[in-house]
Amino acid sequence: MKYVTTIGDEEYIVEILDEQRIELNGTEYVVDFDELGDQPVFSLLVDGRSYEAYVYPSEESLQVLMHGRFYPATVEDERERRLKAATGSVITEGVEYHLKAPMPGLVVEIPVEQGQQVEKDDVLVILESMKMQNELRSPRPGIVSRVRVEANDSVEQHQTLLSID
Repeated sequence: MKYVTTIGDEEYIVEILDEQRIELNGTEYVVDFDELGDQPVFSLLVDGRSYEAYVYPSEESLQVLMHGRFYPATVEDERERRLKAATGSVITEGVEYHLKAPMPGLVVEIPVEQGQQVEKDDVLVILESMKMQNELRSPRPGIVSRVRVEANDSVEQHQTLLSID
């Protein structure tokens, strides 16, 4: 099965060949992918190199935390993608975006305020979880319409932190 994975503005074609091999944009890799315990932590070995990632599902995508940075990712199988293209389904940027906590944690800082214009990749919230500070960034430009938390607030996974119009 082939999948189209979008991370940021980049698209990747991933084909799962078998349990130990994938093809990424035409290049074959030997992989070992395993979930670690009951947490959303995954271990990935790619051609002998080890990676650890935290993967949190959100409403429209996945939030992947790797090396202290979040990567929003969407994954569609080819059939699903063709169906969306045939029906004209388009993601609208004019819809309000709600930044949700990808994990439980403590709000360290909110470097933006209500009414502020933000650009794509601007830091919206710094969240501490598992002794790591994570910068949650804007996926698109817009205006901060509502800030729902304050510094030093404890938040739960999927709790809305702020909204962008």
